[in-house]
Amino acid sequence: MICPHVWQPSDVARPVILLLSGPNLNLLGDRQPEIYGSETLLEHVAAARERAQQKGFDLEHVQSNHEGDLIDAIHGARGRVSSIVINAGALTHYSWSLHDALTAYEGPVVELHLSDPKEREPWRHLSVIEPVAVASVVGKGGSGYPEAIDIAIDAFSKSDD
Repeated sequence: MICPHVWQPSDVARPVILLLSGPNLNLLGDRQPEIYGSETLLEHVAAARERAQQKGFDLEHVQSNHEGDLIDAIHGARGRVSSIVINAGALTHYSWSLHDALTAYEGPVVELHLSDPKEREPWRHLSVIEPVAVASVVGKGGSGYPEAIDIAIDAFSKSDD
């Protein structure tokens, strides 16, 4: 019999990683599979969630085609989630408001891209996310999602010491 007044492991909330997906990522699997692959966003999120759970973390995912929704999610993460992994899509290259919101977030941020933006069109070479990220995972396709989760967990664990 379990005494209700004794601490149980289930009483402890698991740390949370916030995975953010920007504009058009909801079209993964259909949109330019020669660049982004044939896996859907749901498949990438499932792989990220599985890796997070294997390591004792929960994962929340927000996808939006609207910049303000992503900013609101970052604001809501402050003081609540252990780290953020963000694939901002095209917002990566010009959204200084995302940059500023991430700067106000106190935990580690990991930038993620299926392709390598620096190997693509010149306008994609600038990342306004990179300066606030502890790492960038680029050009690794779907395998980048679990890798980004690993980096986020490691960065959080080091900052928690």
